[in-house]
Amino acid sequence: MGQFISSAPLLRAGIAAAAFLLTAWSQWLAPAGARFADEWLRDRFIALRAVATPESRILVVDIDESSLAQYPWPWRARLADLIELLLADGARGVALDILQEKPADAGGDARMVMLARHGPVVLAQLFDFARQPQPLHGGVLAGGVPAASAAGVPAYGYLANHAELAQAAVYTGNIGVVPDPDGTLRWVPMYATFGGKSYPTLARALFDCCAGGAPLAMPPGPLRIPYRRAWSAYNAASAAEVLERKLDPAQVAGKLVLIGSSALSIGDRLATPLGASTAGLLVHAAVLDTLLERQAGHAPAPWPGRWLALLFCGATVALVSYTLARRSAAANVLLLAACSAVWLALAYVIVPHDDDFSSAGPLLSNLFLLAIAVPFHWQLAQQKSRQLLGTLRQYVAKEVVDELLRSDLKDPLKPKQLQVTTLIADMEGYTTHVESLPVEEAARLTTAFLDCLTRPVLEMHGTLDKYTGDGLVAFWGAPLPIADHADLALDAAQSILREVRRMSALRVSEGKAPLRVRIGIESGLAMAGDYGTAFRSIYTAVGDSVNTASRLEQAARDFPHDVIIGAGTVARATRHRFRALGEQRLRGKEKSALLYTLEEA
Repeated sequence: MGQFISSAPLLRAGIAAAAFLLTAWSQWLAPAGARFADEWLRDRFIALRAVATPESRILVVDIDESSLAQYPWPWRARLADLIELLLADGARGVALDILQEKPADAGGDARMVMLARHGPVVLAQLFDFARQPQPLHGGVLAGGVPAASAAGVPAYGYLANHAELAQAAVYTGNIGVVPDPDGTLRWVPMYATFGGKSYPTLARALFDCCAGGAPLAMPPGPLRIPYRRAWSAYNAASAAEVLERKLDPAQVAGKLVLIGSSALSIGDRLATPLGASTAGLLVHAAVLDTLLERQAGHAPAPWPGRWLALLFCGATVALVSYTLARRSAAANVLLLAACSAVWLALAYVIVPHDDDFSSAGPLLSNLFLLAIAVPFHWQLAQQKSRQLLGTLRQYVAKEVVDELLRSDLKDPLKPKQLQVTTLIADMEGYTTHVESLPVEEAARLTTAFLDCLTRPVLEMHGTLDKYTGDGLVAFWGAPLPIADHADLALDAAQSILREVRRMSALRVSEGKAPLRVRIGIESGLAMAGDYGTAFRSIYTAVGDSVNTASRLEQAARDFPHDVIIGAGTVARATRHRFRALGEQRLRGKEKSALLYTLEEA
């Protein structure tokens, strides 16, 4: 146990370092598959932050179930009708979230070709980002620019429009996405690379085609979709409303329009932080909204989230490292919970400003501290308590030990200067009593006499310093300061006198010699603590007042009184009355001292 306690500082440092490194690992080294908790937490923040403020720049036209009920699929000619009507009402541009892989009716296809060639219309094509045994190759790819190295997310297959439409298309956008391993769509590839060319996503293509304003430079890699608006914030109209001219042209004029379907039969559904089943059309709207916000300069300023997380973790580890050894396990658990709550509030604020930092990293460190550091320090405290108990119970009463543990003093056995009252008791004529006794009977006499001395000391909450053969040394006021230490020592002396007289009367009734105890008591400053070497130590008090008590005990042989008391004790006692015995020069002292005894004695 001693070795364990002695190595505790090194273990504490190791635990603190491990907690800190966990956050660092989560920020820079954790693989994507290990960040499930982080993404889950971000999803909760996104759902909480999503605002219902209407988005006035985008119109979503949904070929929903009611539209299909009125106008059964296929819709090749009706798609052309939709686009023409929307452009006629002043739409700035239209993006179609629907593939047209094969020709359908000739008239509808011809109109779509004309719209794709001459109008602000973005057609869809889908890239597959997963390696398949048989890669997708459907339709004819359109658009694309020569790809620089690492200019986008590599694709391994595609589905595109039929040849005539693809050849006419001026603007095309990818509608393929890459959900995270848990199936939730959080990132969208802004550019897909295939066959040496780079292809924009649908929202980026519509933005480049028709948004106007200043150009927007963005990294070519994946974009974390902020999902800043609730789905209800997007202006939406059913395709049937457009076809039947029930939509106010003012709702279309100047808008960027996305046409797609939420119908289960022809639309796609995706899990997003805002819902388990979301129409893919709305995801494109969220990406387009993000691009428009960045162009307007409303995007959140970038913050160093990773470093903020590391700084917070360092502060938490430092704080908890300080409190672990000074507070109870329950208090440290509450502190870790409070730190976690503070971090959650900070992470909620940081998340929009940093797409890559791990919001769960500091929580992982806190969990580690909760699972490892708190039990470790609890076990260490238990072992220290057991060590303290084992040491103190040799010297002090149980009540004093309990109070000492409750006081939570740091290193309570360390020597310190305290006001104490020392009591030294001894059997008068011990040698005469035992010299003619067998060894066993002499031992029983000594043990019985020491019991008469010890019991009152412990009952009065004194600290047993040591036995001196046929006597003892005890003191009050250490290891815990006691205001009435002088009175408690005098109470113990009176109790010792009663115990010894009772024992002496019993011996006299048996025809044995009577016993007398001599007691010296003095109060004053002393150094009390655990003194010794690596081989043996003892809790004791040393100082002039202790030496004086010893001289007073020796002086009792010159008086008919059993208890001789020094002036220091008389000055501090409040519950006892004294009789002055005059001045006497004590052995080893240069000046005479005024001596007292208890008036009751």
